[in-house]
Amino acid sequence: MPFLFQRQNGATPKVFNPGTIQQMISRRCRALAEVRPGFRGLKFTPHDFRRIFTTELVNSGLPIHIGAALLGHLSVQTTRGYVAVFDEDVVRHYQAHLQQRRQIRPTHEYRDATTQEWDEFEDHFDRRKVELGSCGRPYGTPCQHEHACVRCPMLHVNPKMLPRLAELEADLLDRRDRAEAEGWIGEIEGIDLTLTFLRAKRDEAQRRAQRPAVHLGIPARHRPKDSK
Repeated sequence: MPFLFQRQNGATPKVFNPGTIQQMISRRCRALAEVRPGFRGLKFTPHDFRRIFTTELVNSGLPIHIGAALLGHLSVQTTRGYVAVFDEDVVRHYQAHLQQRRQIRPTHEYRDATTQEWDEFEDHFDRRKVELGSCGRPYGTPCQHEHACVRCPMLHVNPKMLPRLAELEADLLDRRDRAEAEGWIGEIEGIDLTLTFLRAKRDEAQRRAQRPAVHLGIPARHRPKDSK
């Protein structure tokens, strides 16, 4: 069974009791609070892992309606409530894209993709390549942040670009010192916000560097039977 928390009982896998999982999480939270006071008093439940799983999927570029199917939700609105951080504009653009596609290609029509459609599909993924890594916006949606990638939740930093993030952070700190000396309050607020996003991206890239990469490859184009 696809349960997240299992243990081996002899030759049979058994599912952990929810109360046992809750006690394990509570002990870990208390230990974490000793070195991270910000976690003191916070309470996590096993169900929070379901929300974290959904947030990771959607923010990694998985269309939200597929996430809904994986979770067994009948409505995308339910899945939206699970996603902790996601750009609502991207959701609306993607839904508009789906609606437009359904109008162009009715459900009863099962034709092969045209050369123009396939080129458009490949071009989308080419445009997702940026300096720091890749953009995780869904297919058919434009950039919503005017290429301010460090602030964008759709940016997935390549761990190889961690030194570049360090350079950007140093430059931002220099700019902040200048803004503070000149009394540019608005500039300081903007720089502080960018630094917050940059450091979060750096932490995520460091975590990704410790995960093994899985190459899924690029899907091959299915050509019509009558094509030469």
